[in-house]
Amino acid sequence: MSTNNNTQNNNEEVDLGSLFVIIGKGFSKLFNFIGNVFKSIFHAVISILIFIKENIIKIGIATAIGAAIGLFFQVKSPTKYGSDLLVQPNFKSSRQLYNNINYYNDLVKQKDTLGLQKKFKLDKATAASLKSFTIEPIINKNDIIKGYDDFITSVDTTTVKSYTFKEFKMAFTDLDYKVHNINVTAEKNDVFTKLDEVILNSIVKNKYFNRKKELINENLNRTDSLLRQNLKQVDSLRMVYMQVMVEESKKQTTGTSIDLGGVKRTTKELDLFETNKELNKELKKVVEEKSDEYEIINVISNFQPIGYKISGITKNKAIQYGSLGALLMFVVLVLIKINTFLSNYKK
Repeated sequence: MSTNNNTQNNNEEVDLGSLFVIIGKGFSKLFNFIGNVFKSIFHAVISILIFIKENIIKIGIATAIGAAIGLFFQVKSPTKYGSDLLVQPNFKSSRQLYNNINYYNDLVKQKDTLGLQKKFKLDKATAASLKSFTIEPIINKNDIIKGYDDFITSVDTTTVKSYTFKEFKMAFTDLDYKVHNINVTAEKNDVFTKLDEVILNSIVKNKYFNRKKELINENLNRTDSLLRQNLKQVDSLRMVYMQVMVEESKKQTTGTSIDLGGVKRTTKELDLFETNKELNKELKKVVEEKSDEYEIINVISNFQPIGYKISGITKNKAIQYGSLGALLMFVVLVLIKINTFLSNYKK
């Protein structure tokens, strides 16, 4: 019996030993793999640095030539100015606004000076000075959260369960953000105040958006009026209950009485207080919606009368062309090296 137990213990020790050996080999292979990855990365970085060192003169010459060409164009190019118009489109009018801005930009790209003159009522020189129209959203994560909150309050529970926040966020586009920035660049710094009225009127005078605005504001006004009436009624009921409670307290001071309805009245008073609180909350929400949706487009910030000068590293042609020259030379040298390697490989 003792012999069998010893044999069993020995077998278990052998199995455990084999398991630890396998685990040790696994960790060893994993660490070797990670080490080889870092070695490969280090080797690649060193190879690139050696390549740049060997060809630094050629790359430097290409950079200098590119910078000289860029500087020439920089000096010859007229100074550009920019200005921004911050707007909040309502009633799903952002898509039309984007289409209009892209249309104006297409006129600039096609150098349709006459079209720009007619559209913005400008003279020929001023119209020709316009260089670009762009529009982009002001990214605000709260817009996504509020949008999802409005969505779940407007649909049934089953739909909410089948449409997660992640899916809603993926479907959220640039058009769905609340605030958008319209940027215009021009070679004249005082042209911008002549543009905003035309840009806004292209949306404001749209019959569809005007009709939608009227209907939504009519509904909001009706809701506002109804909530205010309900608040008055609740306040009146609260006053009645307060007077009843005062009268009851007077009776209790003149003699002993048992009020079986006191607790019930107190509960009703609390219910009215909660109702008043909810009505005020709803009224506040309606007032905010009326404020936001009173106009088809809310102008947060108009174009600056005098545009700001466009400058910086990303706009500097000397740096742009110099970087491009260095990159092109680097690519050419790499291609020559690859071609040499392939030629030697064939041999």
